[in-house]
Amino acid sequence: MKLESMSNDPLHGLTLEMIVTHLAESYGWEELGRHININCFTSNPSVQSSLKFLRKTPWARTKVEDFYKYSMRKNKLK
Repeated sequence: MKLESMSNDPLHGLTLEMIVTHLAESYGWEELGRHININCFTSNPSVQSSLKFLRKTPWARTKVEDFYKYSMRKNKLK
């Protein structure tokens, strides 16, 4: 693989569904809702309902992606 074709983005190759699922499995919905206080994580959460909201709401998606990157850096993911 050529060096210039490799991405430095830690989210490269991950779908939003993979990110949400991994966060939910690592933290659980209740703790995830405490870290990222948005209704899709605190009120009757599910992967599908979260994805629907996050795909329509760029600021919330950014929060989730930033928290995922933070969790990766701190080795908090299972």
